[in-house]
Amino acid sequence: MKKYLLILPLLLFSLGCEDVIEVDVPEDAPRLSIDALIRIDTDLMVTRIEVKATETTSFFEEIGPVVLDRIQLMNTTTNTATDLEEQSVNSGIYVTNWQTTDLTQGELQLNILYNGELYEANTSFVPTVPFDNVEQGDGSLFSEDETEIIVTYTDVADRDDYYLFDFDFYEYLVSEDSFYQGQSFQFSYFYEEGLEAGRELNISILGVDVEFYNYMNQLIVQSGGDQGPFQTPAATVRGNIINLSNPDNLAFGYFALCQEYRETVIIE
Repeated sequence: MKKYLLILPLLLFSLGCEDVIEVDVPEDAPRLSIDALIRIDTDLMVTRIEVKATETTSFFEEIGPVVLDRIQLMNTTTNTATDLEEQSVNSGIYVTNWQTTDLTQGELQLNILYNGELYEANTSFVPTVPFDNVEQGDGSLFSEDETEIIVTYTDVADRDDYYLFDFDFYEYLVSEDSFYQGQSFQFSYFYEEGLEAGRELNISILGVDVEFYNYMNQLIVQSGGDQGPFQTPAATVRGNIINLSNPDNLAFGYFALCQEYRETVIIE
């Protein structure tokens, strides 16, 4: 595939000619991408599981949804399993309902069959802590147009915790408790573009393990903070979806089971 870049002359050389430069861009075959971040509310008896399957390229954009041959979720500790069914024809979204306790105990395995190749991912439930408080502030970093959200939570003293914060609009932040273990911690998050009064924000705190923390940290750094965890990165970032049939044909995305607490803020 080739892209064309138009190089505009500098104003100092406004009488010069415009040059069209042809750039060769490496071609990359479409790859399977799996969005399997399962958010778990432990107060609910049943959790709705939703997995999104698409094809992407590592250089450009998402191609579209794909139809999987089969997708199954298994608890390898209890040896129980369930198949996910496509939500609607050609949607690429696969759903099922499962007992929450079966998701929070033991190791969970996601098995996918696509184009004759078997993909597998393994993970375990990761707990987190609830928010102590989430509120709108009136501070700013660089301009008066920013909107500040102040988040407060209390870390658990006897474990190492990693957090993923979802600030809505595909805006994410990660944190680890190395410097505040067992303490109350507060920070501010700023939306660069001011949000209008009345806008509703759904803000979440999720528990993640160190591998998912590192994965998300790489994506956030690459994207400047405005990329979701399953959008194709500018450079290849390996998730935990493994192609058992053809390891060279890697998949994008991640499978994670995360406890979630959510708060809603109405912008004033």
